[in-house]
Amino acid sequence: MALPLTPLNFLVDSLCHSRKLGEAVRLIMSRTLEPEQYSVYSKILQLCTELNSRKCGQLVHGRIIAVGFPTNTCLNTRLIMFYSKSGEMRTARKVFDKMSERSVVTWTALLSGYSHNADCEESLRVFSAMHGEGTRANQFTYGSALRACTRLLCLVRGKQIQGRLQKGRFVDNLFVKSALVDLHSKCGKMEDARCAFESMETSDLVCWNAMIGGYAAQGLSDDAILVFRSMLGEGILPDSFSFGSILRAVAGKKGLVKVNTIHGYILRYGFGSHNFLTGSLIDAYVKCGSLDSANEIYNTMQNKDVVSITALISGYACEGTNHSRALQLFNEAQKNTAIDGMLLCAMLNICAKTSSLNLGKQLHANAVKYQNQHDIAIGNALIDMYSKSGVIGDAKRVFDDMEKKNIISWTSLITGYGKNGYGDEAVALCLEMEDEGLKPNGVTLLSILFACSHNGLSTRGWEWFRSVVRRNDILLRAEHYSCLVDVLARANCLEEAYDLIRVKIPMDIGASGLGAMLGACSVHGNVNLGEIVARRLFDLEPGNAVNYVVLSGIYSAAGLWRNARETRVLMEKNITAKYPGYSSCQ
Repeated sequence: MALPLTPLNFLVDSLCHSRKLGEAVRLIMSRTLEPEQYSVYSKILQLCTELNSRKCGQLVHGRIIAVGFPTNTCLNTRLIMFYSKSGEMRTARKVFDKMSERSVVTWTALLSGYSHNADCEESLRVFSAMHGEGTRANQFTYGSALRACTRLLCLVRGKQIQGRLQKGRFVDNLFVKSALVDLHSKCGKMEDARCAFESMETSDLVCWNAMIGGYAAQGLSDDAILVFRSMLGEGILPDSFSFGSILRAVAGKKGLVKVNTIHGYILRYGFGSHNFLTGSLIDAYVKCGSLDSANEIYNTMQNKDVVSITALISGYACEGTNHSRALQLFNEAQKNTAIDGMLLCAMLNICAKTSSLNLGKQLHANAVKYQNQHDIAIGNALIDMYSKSGVIGDAKRVFDDMEKKNIISWTSLITGYGKNGYGDEAVALCLEMEDEGLKPNGVTLLSILFACSHNGLSTRGWEWFRSVVRRNDILLRAEHYSCLVDVLARANCLEEAYDLIRVKIPMDIGASGLGAMLGACSVHGNVNLGEIVARRLFDLEPGNAVNYVVLSGIYSAAGLWRNARETRVLMEKNITAKYPGYSSCQ
C-alpha cells in the first residue's frame, strides 16, 4: 500500500517538477524527515543527477549522514546513480559496499557507472560478482555489460554474455538486441551483427545507426548505403549520427557523387545548419579531393568550429598546394576558436612539406604553452617537421623529451636520420627500438633501406633486410623490393640486383626498381645490363624521357655514339614534348 503524501512531499514534488533544485535543497536542510519520507531525498538526488549538480547532491548526502537518516536499498541506489553520473566512482563503490541488501537495479547502477566512466574492466567484474551472488540480471544489466564489452572491443566476453542471454527471457529485448548489434559491428563481425539485426521484430534508429556505422568502419560503403536506403524505406528518419556514419562510408577518391547525394539528403531533412554535420561534410569533400566544395561549405558556416577548420586545413596539407589559404584559416582559428592537438598536427604537416621552419617553431611554442606537450601525435608531427626542415638535432630533442613513444615516433626519427645523411645513427636507433621491445614495421624497413642506400651502407642494408624479415612478420611490398634493388645497385652488385628482379621477387616491382637499376648502370658504366633494363622500362613507360636520356648517357660514356644517337631519335619519335624542369624555394 502506498504511503500518503505529506505537505512536505507535495512541496518537494512541486519544486523538483519546476527544476528549482536550490530551493528544494534548502527546504530539506531545515526539516527533520521521518524514515518513511525517504522518497523526498530520493527525488532531490534524482534531480541532482539530471542537472549534474555535484555540490547539491553532496549536501543532500551529508544531511542524510548528519541526521542519521536510515537509508534503504532505493535511497542508496539513487546515491550510487548520482555519484556515478558525477564521475566519483570511489564514493559510489563505498555506498555500494556498505549496503546490506542490493537489488538488480543497484548492481546495474554500479555496473553502468563504471562503464560510463571508462572503467569497463571493473564493470564486467561487477557483472560477474552479481551472478556469483545469485542476482538475476535484467535487460538493462545485460545491455550495460554488452556496452562495456563493446568499448573494450572484447568479443569473447560479449559472446559469453550473449550465450547467457539465449537461455533467458531477454533474448528478444530491443535494448539488448541493440547492444548486440553494436558489439558485433564495432568488433568488425558484420555478418553476426546483420544476423542479430535481422532477428529483431522492430528496429529503432540506434540499431540502424549501429549497422551503418559498422559497415562504414569496415570500409564497406555499398553495404552502408544499402542499409541507409532500407532505413529510409522503413520510414525511419535519420539523425546526425546516421548522416555522419554514411558520410564516413562514402568519402574517398571516387566518392564525390555519393557525397553530393548525401549532402542533398542532409539539406532535405533539415540538418544543413548542424555544426557536427557541416564538419563531417567538409571532411568528406576534402577526402574526395573537392576542396572548392569544402571551402564553400566552410564559408557559409555561421559558427566556425575547430573541427571544420582542422578538416579544411588537413585537406590543404594533403593536396600540397595553396598553403597560404591554410595559414589564413589557422590565423582565423587562433582568433575565434581554441586550438587543439589535431589542428596543430595538420599545420605542422604543412610546415614539414614546405620547410617552413619559423612557423613550425611558433607552433612548437604554442604546443608547449597551451597543449599537452607530451601528446604522442604532436611529438611525432614535430619530429617530422624538424627532420624535413633539416634540423635533425631539434627532432632528436623532441624525441628524447617524449614520455611515451610509439612505432611512428621511432620511424619518423629513423627516416629523418636517413634523409639528412646520418645512416649509422638510423641503424643504431632501429636497434635501440628493438631493444625497447618494439618490432619494426614495413615503413621502418623502408626507412632503414633508404638510409643505408643513400649513405654508403649498402652491405649493411642488405644484411639488415634479411635479418629483420626473418625475425619479424613484415608483409613485403613492391616498394621494399625496389628499395632493396637500389641498395644492391649502389653497392655495384648489379648482377645480383637484376637477378633479384628477374627471379626472386614474387611480384612486378614496376618502374621504380628498374629506374634505380638503370641509374646504377649509368654510374658504374654497365652497358649490357643497362640496355636490358632500359628496354623493359621503354615497354613500361614509353613516354618517360628520363629513361631514354640515361641510356643515351650510358652509350655516350662508353663511346658508343651511334647507339646514343639512335636512342635520342627513338625518344623524339615516342615523346612529342619534353618539358624543362623547374625548382621553387620559399
